[in-house]
Amino acid sequence: MGIYKHLDAHAKEITKAWTTRFSEGYPTVGGQFIMKEKDSFNNPIGAMAKESFTGVFALISQEVMPEMEALRQKLDPVIRLRAVQTFIPSEGVAFVFLLKTVIREVLKKEIQEGKVTQDDLDSFSRRVDQLSLAAFDIYMACREQIYRIRASEVRTRTLNILKTKDILCEVPEVGTEILPHDVYKNGGFEKSDENPDRGL
Repeated sequence: MGIYKHLDAHAKEITKAWTTRFSEGYPTVGGQFIMKEKDSFNNPIGAMAKESFTGVFALISQEVMPEMEALRQKLDPVIRLRAVQTFIPSEGVAFVFLLKTVIREVLKKEIQEGKVTQDDLDSFSRRVDQLSLAAFDIYMACREQIYRIRASEVRTRTLNILKTKDILCEVPEVGTEILPHDVYKNGGFEKSDENPDRGL
């Protein structure tokens, strides 16, 4: 289809416009910083977005649809970044859909002249839809990992507090259990001189 040669010709313009749309999802000052700060050390979000978008677009703009795994790898860093920020899932991956708008804006002249047809745009839009589904999968997997880490941290802190307050004890037969000392003793877990094999 004719759209792909035009995508290649406007690749830098499209990538820059996509990055700009991405930055607009942040507060005004933050968005401006993402676009203006050139130092990747001071601006890791902007650097990561530009690198990711350049790589993704280089693949998705080919006439032959690339392997989805290759697209996922290019998209993964920026999605992981969004997952640890204060975005709900729809906001976290919304920037992927903005590529459709960017394409229509950058190729406006070609569309008006009939060099890029509606069928061309629909075909490319379906690619973006597939990319957005992959982005959502990555995002949710990252959030699940974050929740597991947080749950583990909460559990560890809770166990440490219980141990400090002398509420928790270790029972070899059943592992770590929350047992008040009176239940622990009355339950027969305590050693005795008469029966040294009983309990601990």
